[in-house]
Amino acid sequence: MSIEGQKREHVSLPDFVKRIGLFEAKVIAINPAADEYKDVVGYDLKEDSKECEYLSTNEAGNIILRINVWLEDVKTSNKEQPSRYKVTFFLENKERENKDMTKKQYINDLGSCTWADDINNLKEWFTAYSYRVAYNGEEDLYNFKRTWLSKLDYKKDITGFLTEWKKLMKGNVKDLREEINGEYCDNLGALATINTKEKDGEIKEYQSIYNKAFLPTYAMKNFRLIDYANPKILESIKAKKPTDLKAHEKFVLNVMGEFGCRDSYLLKDIRDYDPNDFLVSSDKVISSDGDDY
Repeated sequence: MSIEGQKREHVSLPDFVKRIGLFEAKVIAINPAADEYKDVVGYDLKEDSKECEYLSTNEAGNIILRINVWLEDVKTSNKEQPSRYKVTFFLENKERENKDMTKKQYINDLGSCTWADDINNLKEWFTAYSYRVAYNGEEDLYNFKRTWLSKLDYKKDITGFLTEWKKLMKGNVKDLREEINGEYCDNLGALATINTKEKDGEIKEYQSIYNKAFLPTYAMKNFRLIDYANPKILESIKAKKPTDLKAHEKFVLNVMGEFGCRDSYLLKDIRDYDPNDFLVSSDKVISSDGDDY
């Protein structure tokens, strides 16, 4: 007996291609207001959206500021098809301590951070500048800002690099927004990743951007020449003294280290994401065959 029935119609959904890998990014917006959102992102917010409500309070009663930095892929983006990505930083109004509360993190006027069990044990290179105890989330934010404002001469006296904390805890990111297209800013290298979560009994994959490390654009060429997923190459980098590491090698150790990226990622030029590439390995980095020094 032949099958009878009606043919199901195919319904096309809006295309959103997830991408993975390294790309040259330009900062185009920071915490855009609702009336700026369409121009920045490319679509209107829903009426009940809380996307532009950047301040909140956590269960401990501490103020949380979410900072959304919008990046544009300068090589692939155009008016007809913009390539824009959001990297998010969370700042908490709480001084940063280690788990057993024996050390605090400190931050100086250049945005450099270090840990110490006593203020008297801070190193001279750090105390050469004014410093204070850091708050949760500041290290990641200012690591990004140092790479973004790469035209700033960090060997000379700098004022105003750190935004006043009280301003941030009121949601005031004017200081950051004013640096967009400013004299010190430059493009930077960013890593597009895929964040996998279980939601409502299903595995969901989301576009994300790694927020703990960024690259100066001149360093991106190294990832076209060398396969940093190669264990031998990775071990050779780990064997170096910290002072001997180049910018791209520090980036590799940050991403691939014990406390590095937990998303799926690719240390090669950005490309469309294919989940099948990650089914054959428990590792979250794709290695390219045949690449070497």
